[in-house]
Amino acid sequence: MTDQVLTTIENGIGRIRLNRPKAIHALTSEMCHAVVDALLAWRDDDSVIAVMIDHSEGRGFCAGGDIAMIATSAKGDCSEAEAFFHIEYRMNHLLFVYEKPIVAFIDGIVMGGGVGISDPARYRVATERTTYAMPETGIGLFPDVGGGWFLPRLPGRTGAWLATTGARIKGADCAAIGIATHYITSDHLDGIKARIMVDPTGLGEILDEMTETPPPSAWEAQRADIDRLFAADRYEDILAALEADGSEWAQAQLAILATKSSQAIKVALRQMVEGAAFTDFADNMRNEYRIGYHVIRRPDFVEGVRAVIFDKDNAPRWNPARPQDATDALIDSLFAPLPPEKEWTPLPQLQR
Repeated sequence: MTDQVLTTIENGIGRIRLNRPKAIHALTSEMCHAVVDALLAWRDDDSVIAVMIDHSEGRGFCAGGDIAMIATSAKGDCSEAEAFFHIEYRMNHLLFVYEKPIVAFIDGIVMGGGVGISDPARYRVATERTTYAMPETGIGLFPDVGGGWFLPRLPGRTGAWLATTGARIKGADCAAIGIATHYITSDHLDGIKARIMVDPTGLGEILDEMTETPPPSAWEAQRADIDRLFAADRYEDILAALEADGSEWAQAQLAILATKSSQAIKVALRQMVEGAAFTDFADNMRNEYRIGYHVIRRPDFVEGVRAVIFDKDNAPRWNPARPQDATDALIDSLFAPLPPEKEWTPLPQLQR
């Protein structure tokens, strides 16, 4: 058992509270195992009516996964990183197929692994403090934890824009896009949670009653540009569209993309296409595990983490350095199936 996740049953609500405040509740393997163990125990417990996921004290819901550990493992034999991805993706899949209603309160920072633990929930509550992003291309990774499933299912080309640029959006944007099912200001959360504890069967009705009108969405104002300029599935075509447009917003997107790994962006764009075609979430997670297995063995991931997290010079030396050098053959190799004994599988309890 770990104190990095607090799991309790309170009057019919199974509570999962992320509890690594100094790391903005970034997920470790131990945390993923604890979440899985709790959810599996509650599946067949008739006293548990619904599940609530939030965080203990601190300024964010979940800042992602334990990237430092993954990068350190990637410099060695990758076994610890593989084990983390395997259990994290099993947790993501379990959340997605879970029979009982889950509500996630995404108050504060929600990035990477935080998206993976909240997007599968039936109810997702954003606040004025929510900052949501999938920033993985900035460290040579890709929008995993189910990003290949959820992002291409967002309106228009929003998913491609979020996946490639790592754009940070606010709670009002999450509500407008549909990432959040409800928008409630943070000062009302404690009261709403208390009401849910008293009446767990009324979870959905309580959230509907208490939801508020969010402020104007910056995403909504930019949506036409996103759909038009990020319309292509080929990175070079997106760059050409942005350059031809020449607007201030387009120039800003070009400047952002220039800081990202071209390999990672091309992986993300292909991931969006393949993810949109899957009809089973498990197939998406198997695909993402293959990508993760290959990508951590490429130079861009370790270099990206060095530049952004370890040395913090924000000057990664990407390899390949230019979009045209991230060839189709290279990207194909990152989607290659693994030996049967290495492939990702759902939890044995969920396999048909």
